Amino acid sequence: MTVVRPNEALTRLMLGNQRFVQHRLDNPHRDFTRIEAVAEHQEPFAAILSCADSRVIPEVLFDQGIGDMFVIRVAGNLAMMDTVASAEYAIAVLGVSLLMVLGHERCGAVKATLTGGSFPGIISTLAESVAPALKATQHQTGDRLTNVIQANVHLQLERLSRSTVAKAAMAKGQLRLVGAYYDLDTAEVQILEDRPDAGV
Repeated sequence: MTVVRPNEALTRLMLGNQRFVQHRLDNPHRDFTRIEAVAEHQEPFAAILSCADSRVIPEVLFDQGIGDMFVIRVAGNLAMMDTVASAEYAIAVLGVSLLMVLGHERCGAVKATLTGGSFPGIISTLAESVAPALKATQHQTGDRLTNVIQANVHLQLERLSRSTVAKAAMAKGQLRLVGAYYDLDTAEVQILEDRPDAGV
């Protein structure tokens, strides 16, 4: 197994985002040779808990390719039971060294929670998961939606940090937890929170 240290993993992602912003893409690992190389075995170096928004595609905005990242996508980038379990699988079985919660500008799931009202089906479960971020930002100045979106990133990162699997990996220096925010207008990713060790 190829070992990618947590600091190296974060650097790799952020350099990839710089290339994306500057229109200098490497487009790595996107050919049939790569497909054949990872067909039997995968070794992603990072896991991303991202929103399912069609405008937010981690492999593209970080200029990565097939088999490089384990991407978990759900509306509102929520750390619920299934997504936490998926993250734990990426850590314990696949050996990722970086786990990032990636929120984004104008997130529809967060906006719906902020707007309120009734939702069909079980959509309300998404709003319930975001609700604590509303309370945490009720006295903040600035753009309300942006504040709640970024608070939601912190909230979901906190939920992931409680995972016993994540804690064990962090205690060994094998995992870094990061919260980030993607700007739809500039394509830039901003780090909001960084938890490099077990002191969470």
